Amino acid sequence: MSIRKELLFFVLAIGFSFNLFSQILEPVKWEHEVEKISEKEFNLTFTAIIDDGWYIYSQTRQDENGFSPTTVFEFNTESDGYELVGVTSEPSVAPVYDTIFEENVVKFKDKADFNQRISILADGLNQIKVFVTYQTCDNTKCIPGDYTFNISLDGSIVEQEDIKIDDRSKALSEALDLNVSGWDNYEKQTVEDKSYFGIFILGFLGGLIALLTPCVFPMIPLTVSFFTKGSSDARKGLLNSILYGFFIFLIYVLLSLPFHVMDSLDSGILNTISTNVTLNIIFFIIFVVFSFSFFGYFELTLPQSWSAAMDNKANKIGGVFGIFFMALTLAIVSFSCTGPILGGLLGSTMTSDASAMQLSMGMGGFGLALALPFTLFAMFPKWLNSLPKSGGWLNTVKVVLGFVELALALKFLSNADLVEHWGLLKREVFIGLWIIIAIGLALYLFGKIKFPHDSPLDKLSRGRITTGILVVAFIIYLLPGLSNTKYANLKLLSGFPPPMFYSLYDKASECPLDLNCYKDLVEGVAAAKLENKPILLDFTGWACVNCRKMEEQVWSTSDVYEILKDEYIIISLYVDDRKMLPENEQFNYLRANGTVKTIETVGDKWTAMQTLNFEDNSQPYYVLLNSDMDLLNVTNAYESNADAYFNWLKTGLKNYHKEQSSTTIFN
Repeated sequence: MSIRKELLFFVLAIGFSFNLFSQILEPVKWEHEVEKISEKEFNLTFTAIIDDGWYIYSQTRQDENGFSPTTVFEFNTESDGYELVGVTSEPSVAPVYDTIFEENVVKFKDKADFNQRISILADGLNQIKVFVTYQTCDNTKCIPGDYTFNISLDGSIVEQEDIKIDDRSKALSEALDLNVSGWDNYEKQTVEDKSYFGIFILGFLGGLIALLTPCVFPMIPLTVSFFTKGSSDARKGLLNSILYGFFIFLIYVLLSLPFHVMDSLDSGILNTISTNVTLNIIFFIIFVVFSFSFFGYFELTLPQSWSAAMDNKANKIGGVFGIFFMALTLAIVSFSCTGPILGGLLGSTMTSDASAMQLSMGMGGFGLALALPFTLFAMFPKWLNSLPKSGGWLNTVKVVLGFVELALALKFLSNADLVEHWGLLKREVFIGLWIIIAIGLALYLFGKIKFPHDSPLDKLSRGRITTGILVVAFIIYLLPGLSNTKYANLKLLSGFPPPMFYSLYDKASECPLDLNCYKDLVEGVAAAKLENKPILLDFTGWACVNCRKMEEQVWSTSDVYEILKDEYIIISLYVDDRKMLPENEQFNYLRANGTVKTIETVGDKWTAMQTLNFEDNSQPYYVLLNSDMDLLNVTNAYESNADAYFNWLKTGLKNYHKEQSSTTIFN
């Protein structure tokens, strides 16, 4: 997900002002072309123009039993009088493992061409119709879609078929209208996206940690003294130190530029990097090597000739360019300490939904944290006296980072394991290995084990004791992750361990978190009346990214879980459910834009219902209702803040009981 700051919110508001009464999103536009191969053969190209940040998916699932969305083309070959030559081709994109879908997926962004060759069988055939159904998702929502191609083979004007809405279809369409009341009291809720900011902060924290390593920390007073005392003009020295800090920041941002180039040449390159089995195993090995380097068994450095050359250029050129080469020299010299930390940062941001901008934000945060001390201490040189002296504590920091690198290495091995389904690192095995690593770190901090470059330890420092206690607390936090209980979720570590389904224990519940839920509206409303409870109407999807995030990260919190379990009737309507409706329940539905949609599947029905009643076609989408279809609170979308979501549920429950009390008194 990407961050939407105030300016972006303003731009979006202007865009949506043209459609004030609707949240109907259409992120995919379709076009087609016809190429005549011979008198009887034609090549059809169906092009999906996809809005930035959105994806559509392959025609085939990588996992036959999975729930990932697919793109389906329907050709009426028998009725129209032609046959298919070969299969419908699509762009060649490497599959990636998605921890939300819990399977491998192939997805396309920006533009996708699908090609199908046909051979004409019926004389005089000059017009055919092709129907496509698909699902499009961004990082916050998924939307089902469909499109009908009316194709002219000879360039003549396409004759549009006049689809009549019969009385039965009208009656079934009217049955979709829930007659929801209460819109005067409540409005729809939008949620801000915060991931760019989070990645920037993650990078900044990584930079602060890098400052405390033996490769960087001793450089701070030396460099600041060079600028402040090496110049006769104090103001010039200050400006040079500011420039030096800026160049450090700039260098780390520039390191992310190749990813922008790769992303523009191949839209799936970052996904490929993040889930490629070979690359993940290589990263695993590299991180293990990094960790043993931090332990002090050997030193990893870039060629000394590089730093010597940069230092020589800085001395020769001088001025602004000289300062730039000084900053570059620092980046090279400090690589043995910053490289592993930066690698961990890149590894944690390079997910299946990664973008080059996310990497730039992380690198920018990292560079800013490294640069700030050189500028701040130059502005306030007296602060240098408060800096602790270099010593054995720097090596302790380095060894601690070695344990962290070892834990991060398991993430890359886990990625490969998930993609290939080896079953080596099930969730409990992964967490168990983290516990072992954390125990090793605790033993080190309390002086029970030592590494090559450790100084003699006469007594434990306050820092070691405090950090050791925190590590022990972390171990205690991890322990429930080995169990088969609701406490195994470990929300604070979401995204690091394998997903909860990839477990040594059987996970066979049909509802999220073993909650009671209904997948049919009529049954759910009847249960709400019988149990005298309010309804949480949950428009969701099997292939909805944020639906799974909401269930695993928000619904799983104790307060939210308890109120859902005890106080609400959950009705989960899956808009991508491809189960066919009985023939007598299938009908033609006239949409608001004037087109006709044939309601054939259960998912079609729920999609039409959501669009008709709530003028919204995105998921997740939550509505609080009583059994008479009266709103109890504002509608809700993706809400990552569990406290805010709980308060939303609590307010709806309070309004429900208030209505019940009023009804009782009136009766």
